[in-house]
Amino acid sequence: MQLKGSTILVLGGWGLVGSAICRRLMDFLPGKIVITSLRQSEAEEAAEELRQEFSDASPETFEARWGNVFVRTDWKDIPREHILADSDMRSRMVGDIIDELDDDVLHSSALYDLLLSVRPDAVIDCINTATAIAYQDIYSSARSILTEIASGVASAESVERLTANMYVPQISRHIQILYRALKDAGVESYMKIGTSGTGGMGLNIPFTHSEEQPSRVLLAKSAVAGAQTLLLFLMARTPDSPIVKEIKPSAAIAWKRIGFGDIKRKGRPIQLADMLPENARAAKGSFRFDDIEGIHISGGNVRSVFIDAGENGIFSRAEFQTISALGQMEIVTPEEIADAVVQELRGGNTGLDVIAALDGSVMGPTYRGGILRNEALRRLLALEQQTGVESVAFEMLGPPRLSKLLFEANILKRIAVNFAGVLAMSAQELSEKAEQLILADRSLRSEMLSVGLVILLADGKQYLRGAEVIIPARRGTDELEVTPENIENWCREGWIDLRPSNFASWLDRFSRIQEETASQMFDESSSRYSYNASYWGNFSTIDEGNVAAWIFEREDDGWRMKR
Repeated sequence: MQLKGSTILVLGGWGLVGSAICRRLMDFLPGKIVITSLRQSEAEEAAEELRQEFSDASPETFEARWGNVFVRTDWKDIPREHILADSDMRSRMVGDIIDELDDDVLHSSALYDLLLSVRPDAVIDCINTATAIAYQDIYSSARSILTEIASGVASAESVERLTANMYVPQISRHIQILYRALKDAGVESYMKIGTSGTGGMGLNIPFTHSEEQPSRVLLAKSAVAGAQTLLLFLMARTPDSPIVKEIKPSAAIAWKRIGFGDIKRKGRPIQLADMLPENARAAKGSFRFDDIEGIHISGGNVRSVFIDAGENGIFSRAEFQTISALGQMEIVTPEEIADAVVQELRGGNTGLDVIAALDGSVMGPTYRGGILRNEALRRLLALEQQTGVESVAFEMLGPPRLSKLLFEANILKRIAVNFAGVLAMSAQELSEKAEQLILADRSLRSEMLSVGLVILLADGKQYLRGAEVIIPARRGTDELEVTPENIENWCREGWIDLRPSNFASWLDRFSRIQEETASQMFDESSSRYSYNASYWGNFSTIDEGNVAAWIFEREDDGWRMKR
């Protein structure tokens, strides 16, 4: 993409890699760089440092934004623990993570709000998302609630806290919101700076979090990082999505500065503590974590020589020497990462984009598969003719909308035979004939109901159902209110809809299919068109699967970009 004059949003721009990327971007004269960080002081500090370093640029080139992008806008400046401590906020947070992504959840999101207000041309995401999610430590949350259950005092708060810490729902919801935000904001490119979670080492990594080796929490971080990469891989394969790339450093990233002073852990100085030998504890009995009797807090802080690796931590000389040694994590510099990011953003090929690597290594459709598909369809059709049974939908593949479309197309074939027969009738006539068929043909009706579909009759006031129902989905409740709005949603999602309004939609689809085919060049026999008259069997019949696939592409944007 063209960087000159563009607006670039750098998520996590205060950090080590984010700062290096901002500096590298300035070589290409962007119009604005929006720098974000969790804390206001960090974002403003990063913006001011850039203003001083690039004094020739307008001060408005650099804009600071801050807050937690993983929560609601109203909560972005509230510590996560404070949110979890408030019953109303905690309950809402759980709903934001596990409920369907509706407009309230989407438009309340701090990430969505940020992207829609900035409307950047490109987003460079330097937030260590995997760490932010995995270090909530679901293992500790699970152990706490199990302890409460064993003692008979398990609380709703503990269950909600555990739910709020679940990794997969959090990363899934994050990607859902990110995709919608990028698309609605008109973002051209999204670049993720990811992580392997282990600094490039394997399960033998000796650097843990005081647990077993390898650390469960550390492996969870790698698992979330891998999940995010595959979700971004899917986003990159989504039509009309921004260009999606990920650079995944697999070494220790260093460094920001070397200095001497207070040593901080989690943003706070480490206080000097001491215990005199006469206060030594006997190495027997129980070890109490809150036993601080006889411990002296001097009021001073631990001060030493350090190397600052940005968001990755403060290391002593000896720690840095160990972690960066040959065969350990070793080192990659933030400037090297920034060079790769900017080159990829400009359309270059560094060979370091893991999304492109996945694209080049996954196994896709094959020529043999295509040939054998035709043979399988031929044999299926022959067996249908032999048995006199049409094979339409079993509701095992999903979504229920597919089964609904297939059965509705099958109804049209039964009552009108072909495209011409459908288009010769009005929506009202199709509705009446469809209902007559359903009421008269017990075998067909039973097949639909038995696989979990609901049939809405032509008047829209009555429905037929079986023992099992797929739509509406049961999500923690035994009943739902039947409202006009819910009926419309359920009909779209999976109810067979015999109302005239639905058949008006089918008439429109069939008309569009014929118009598209007619618009092709006369006697066109090249590879130019996918949906030609031959594909539709010259409209002499209605192939349910072909029609459903066309609807998924045209109406649901369900189209495979890469083959």
